[in-house]
Amino acid sequence: MSGRLLSDLFRRCPGFDVVACNADRPSLVKSVLQCKPDVALISADLRDGQMSGLAALGEIREEVSGVRSILLFDRPNPHVVVEGLRAGARGVFCRSNFEFATLRKCVRRVHEGQLWVGNEELECVLTALSQPRALRVMNSDGSNLLSKREEDVMRLVAEGMGNREIAQALDLSEHTVKNYLFHIFDKLGISNRVELVLYAVSMPKIAAPVTSQKRDQVTGQDFSGRNSA
Repeated sequence: MSGRLLSDLFRRCPGFDVVACNADRPSLVKSVLQCKPDVALISADLRDGQMSGLAALGEIREEVSGVRSILLFDRPNPHVVVEGLRAGARGVFCRSNFEFATLRKCVRRVHEGQLWVGNEELECVLTALSQPRALRVMNSDGSNLLSKREEDVMRLVAEGMGNREIAQALDLSEHTVKNYLFHIFDKLGISNRVELVLYAVSMPKIAAPVTSQKRDQVTGQDFSGRNSA
């Protein structure tokens, strides 16, 4: 019902064309793949269940290039906001104080290539970033994606430590810490520390890392020519 109402409102506005309106994740993803709209409005909760829209958002990001997505949600929530941005949303819009004129402006700004994050949503991001947590990252089959030492490094990055501090805490060389970071970047499909922190704040807790008594050794190429870690 909410989708149909929004569709009717946008159809009445000059300069907007509504190409599809879907209530479940499979239909939404299929429509975006077929129609390739300029902007996709995606509710965090679809007919499939809570947070199914977030999953659709990530799937669309993987499958379709050039589509700018806006995540809609009912109330500000640090987890939803951060996960939405991490999944590729170019705008986040809360419907708790809905004004269609504001949503229309949001769509136009995102279509122009800008980001749309309100003050309250930005507060959610800052709150999440100020509460780093220990991490365990899993594959879809439930197995660990990162090694124990990579989890340790990731956790300390999320706590705001630099490479030198991490090296001292884990009794590693700074070069080894940098190599760990680039292995983590590769496994998570990210490119820098900011994305790593945004990824980290939404992950479940694990035990704090145990400081090593021996210096770990990592073999492999020098990553100094890639993105800065």
